[in-house]
Amino acid sequence: MNLSRREFAQVLAAAGVAGMSLARHESAAAQAAEGALYELPPLGRGAGQVSLLHLTDCHAQLLPLYFREPSVNLGVGPMKGQLPHLVGEHLLRATGIPPGTAMAHAVTYLDFERAAKRYGRVGGFAHLATLVKRLRADRPGALLLDGGDTWQGSAVSLWTNAQDMVDAAKLLGVDVMTGHWEFTYGMARVKQVVEKDFAGRIAFVAQNVKTADFGDPVFEPYVLREVNGVKLAIVGQAFPYTPIANPRYFVADWEFGIQEPNLQKVVDEARAKGAQLVVLLSHNGMDVDLKLAGRVRGIDVILGGHTHDGMPVAVPVANPGGKTLVTNAGSNGKFLGVMDLVVKSGRIAEHRWRLLPVFSDVLAPDPEMAALIQRSRAPYEAKLKERLAVTDGLLYRRGNFNGSWDQLICDALVETQDAQLAFSPGFRWGTTLLPGDAITRELMMDQLAITYPYATVTPMTGATIKAVLEDVADNLFNPDPYYQQGGDMVRVGRLQYTLAPNEKMGARISDMRLDGKPVEAGKSYKVAGWAPVAEAARQAGGKPVWDVVEAWLKSCPGSRVAPRKIDTPTLVGVDGNPGLA
Repeated sequence: MNLSRREFAQVLAAAGVAGMSLARHESAAAQAAEGALYELPPLGRGAGQVSLLHLTDCHAQLLPLYFREPSVNLGVGPMKGQLPHLVGEHLLRATGIPPGTAMAHAVTYLDFERAAKRYGRVGGFAHLATLVKRLRADRPGALLLDGGDTWQGSAVSLWTNAQDMVDAAKLLGVDVMTGHWEFTYGMARVKQVVEKDFAGRIAFVAQNVKTADFGDPVFEPYVLREVNGVKLAIVGQAFPYTPIANPRYFVADWEFGIQEPNLQKVVDEARAKGAQLVVLLSHNGMDVDLKLAGRVRGIDVILGGHTHDGMPVAVPVANPGGKTLVTNAGSNGKFLGVMDLVVKSGRIAEHRWRLLPVFSDVLAPDPEMAALIQRSRAPYEAKLKERLAVTDGLLYRRGNFNGSWDQLICDALVETQDAQLAFSPGFRWGTTLLPGDAITRELMMDQLAITYPYATVTPMTGATIKAVLEDVADNLFNPDPYYQQGGDMVRVGRLQYTLAPNEKMGARISDMRLDGKPVEAGKSYKVAGWAPVAEAARQAGGKPVWDVVEAWLKSCPGSRVAPRKIDTPTLVGVDGNPGLA
């Protein structure tokens, strides 16, 4: 039985009226809804037809989860009001997605708690594997491309040195990948995986990673593949600011950067070798990709990552060589992007981009992948499932400023270490918990699992605190995307301040206060934090942040965590910005 889009919307509406997820419907209705949602015939068949399946920023999440999209994603300068800087209703209107539908829930924060209960969890590699196999069955030669941030983000991945994700990627059938957080396992581990585990299976590409001594390529800059008579090049672009956003000592012998001139040379070389289609598999972040697309000739498609933007549409960008389609496929295994192309006479004649949400209650798990996941988790199962507390409020992390998970971490740092305020990194990864959910060790570790987890307490003057906030704000709100180094605004605990995103460096932060009292430039304050990037912090060691947060959770009265009062800055000059709920 096949349903039209309108009929499928009616099925979803019925689910909404009943307050149930699709999985709770009778079997026939669920199967019909599944057929409509994931029935996506290829765009053409035979010669000239190319399909690219895109996964990015899954952050080591192998099981189904909840993940709330941002209510704040501010665009400044030329990016104000442009994709990806639209949230909520603004995003729905711009992309033509009807409110109240499953897709609206997937790409926005709107009515999140109620919609999450209605539609169920998303992601999970076993469910993703089912979808990949289904799409590939209709698309001979389809390539599965992984944009990176795959090996980091869970306790099991941390404890197995990413082996669980390496094995899952091979079984999923990834063809090509690039990286970012992968590098925080260190150069030796990355090379070991690329040269041994991935050998002959997965190509790891990055045109912008060179040796620090002689500038030699560390990885293949690109790979050539032929699909249905079309020769295509897949060029890799690893996260350009890895040595800044993460500790330099993990990649001490390697240099990164956008390296735009070298990218142009690589694209030209691939074209000279007969590539009719050039795809950039990028971990730049979408703003950087949009600027890059307007400056580099010869790239047909940019499949982007890093900023976790679930983009329902591909953005066309004009450049001296023609046009480049720019997309981004979200995070946490929540989406699979499908770019179907028809290539004629060396050019894209037709294209279609679909962002498919992976609804775990709708897609049956692939047995082989489910078994692999179970084996990788088995040695740690009891430790993962230990219940630390219960949350009475929604816990999420995603957006330009504090989420409630960030606030919880900051509160724990302050209260357990006798600090006056706390800083927590502007990380975008981390799963969401609904009110009443148990906070297990696994779900806590989803927020904290990194290879440099040290908790710190540092004396800082008020002037230094302002300088830190100004520096991070410029990384986020500089109107030139090439000066944006990734991440969101540093999360704060106990600190109130005013932020003017449209001002220049040094003039964005004002009126800093602690407990209502102005922060004094020359006075020293005790600041708690974690995830230090300096080499000295590694040498000093220190308690891992998960020990601090776990102790705080266990100390909560009745083992219940009250809803967090979020320390959000007062924003100036952003009225009417469609990146703000």
